[in-house]
Amino acid sequence: MQRIQKTLEDANVKLTEALHGRVTAHHRFMLQLHLTQIAALDTAVADVEARIREALVPFRAAVSLLTTMPGVSETAAAVIVAEIGDDMSKFPSAGHLLSWAGLCPRLDESAGKRRSTRTRQGAPWLKTTLVQVAWPAARKKQSYFQAQFLRLKSRRGPKKAIVAVAASMLTDVYYMLRDGTEFHDLGDQYFAHHDKARLTNRLLTRLRDLGVEVEVKAA
Repeated sequence: MQRIQKTLEDANVKLTEALHGRVTAHHRFMLQLHLTQIAALDTAVADVEARIREALVPFRAAVSLLTTMPGVSETAAAVIVAEIGDDMSKFPSAGHLLSWAGLCPRLDESAGKRRSTRTRQGAPWLKTTLVQVAWPAARKKQSYFQAQFLRLKSRRGPKKAIVAVAASMLTDVYYMLRDGTEFHDLGDQYFAHHDKARLTNRLLTRLRDLGVEVEVKAA
């Protein structure tokens, strides 16, 4: 116990000595200059945020809807609405919105061979924001986005997997704004059930093609 007390006293002495110094008039001038610059930047940020809040008043309902999606903060929702608006009638389908945003693979084929699957160029601010919010969305446990990310990561790598999550999120944005509904998570078991049903339908179709009628019952 005495050794611990002695160590703490020595640490306090060293800390006190380290704080001793000489502050000249030049040092005070530079410190005041930096503090003035920080205060000016804080004021500018507050003014910009106030102007953004004012501009978002007509779109407040849309921003509130988008914040129900995992990973989407109010700032990210404001960026998304600023880029695409809240009227989805200008996009015939969710696929058109994905294409405009540059979140779908481009068609680059020659002689039947696909040469590139890189995403096409699109709205840079929107695409960047969606990829940024896709990372926290993919980390939410027992969620559809996490299941999608892990499912694609092993086959296509983390970069393409996160772009796919961003594309799914923008698809959800389209329907949320079009229908005025909050986000609904399909859950982490969606792909397991979906793949099972798809395999069952494919096998049943194959049997029908062979001229066999079967009756399906749960095991």
